[in-house]
Amino acid sequence: MAALRLAVPVLSLLLGLCLGRAAAAVPLVIWHGMGDSCCNPQSMGYIKKIVENKIPGIYVLSLRIGRNLIQDMENSFFMNVNEQVREVCSQLAQDPRLSGGYNAMGFSQGGQFLRAVAQRCPSPPMKNLISIGGQHQGVYGFPRCPGESSHLCDWIRKVLDRGAYTEAVQEHLVQAEYWHDPLKEEEYRKKSVFLADINQERGINQTYKKNLMALKNFVMVKFLNDSMVDPPISEWFGFYRSGQAQVTIPLQETSLYKEDRLGLQEMDKAGKLVFLGVEGDHLRFTEEWFYTTILPFLQ
Repeated sequence: MAALRLAVPVLSLLLGLCLGRAAAAVPLVIWHGMGDSCCNPQSMGYIKKIVENKIPGIYVLSLRIGRNLIQDMENSFFMNVNEQVREVCSQLAQDPRLSGGYNAMGFSQGGQFLRAVAQRCPSPPMKNLISIGGQHQGVYGFPRCPGESSHLCDWIRKVLDRGAYTEAVQEHLVQAEYWHDPLKEEEYRKKSVFLADINQERGINQTYKKNLMALKNFVMVKFLNDSMVDPPISEWFGFYRSGQAQVTIPLQETSLYKEDRLGLQEMDKAGKLVFLGVEGDHLRFTEEWFYTTILPFLQ
């Protein structure tokens, strides 16, 4: 009887621990967009705060690439994306709070960068990927960017127009690494150091495909009045029909989907692809929309 009396509270304690673990919120990893930083109180700091307020106890990691916020912002323009992805994979692997898996939410270019993390670094496992305005087929145009009053945006436009696929530009200008010229598809496939690789444009990496298909949900948010991403349908994995820059086609009409090079066709049929549209310009949304539409994927 004494042994039984001792066993009961021990079992209760173990049960409570198990239930506590089961009820724990899945951690969230956030990656900011171009010209932003991990902890800006008006952007990523704000998102981190409202998620923490709505999901008590959740661990939210807002990624910082560099030693400080200035470097983090500069690296969103000038640090090779493949190096950034390697740095993030290392950060995630070394964080014990993520060992059981995590959800990921990327804003603008951060959405496609986190997809690269999902494809290249399956440990720890990414559960849900939420891309908010991410340009998954790249861009062919640079209408505006943060800091429009400075010379930086005009300079980037000129560089992209004149030499996006030169080795020096590809290695050192982030936006060139997802520049997708539909009039120069062959050059894009050969010389794009980032986007052409993660979109399987030069061959099929079965590991990329397997890792992406392991996601529970791949959520893509398109801004219906987007004046920054060209073409906006890239946010739903669509793009210009090859050979011209006027008519766009949805994901389902692309060769990437028809040949199922990334597993997106199979994921679509399984209900794992979620296409969401929101009124407003690039990255403009309300708290109410975020709570009712995005938060359920994090709980």
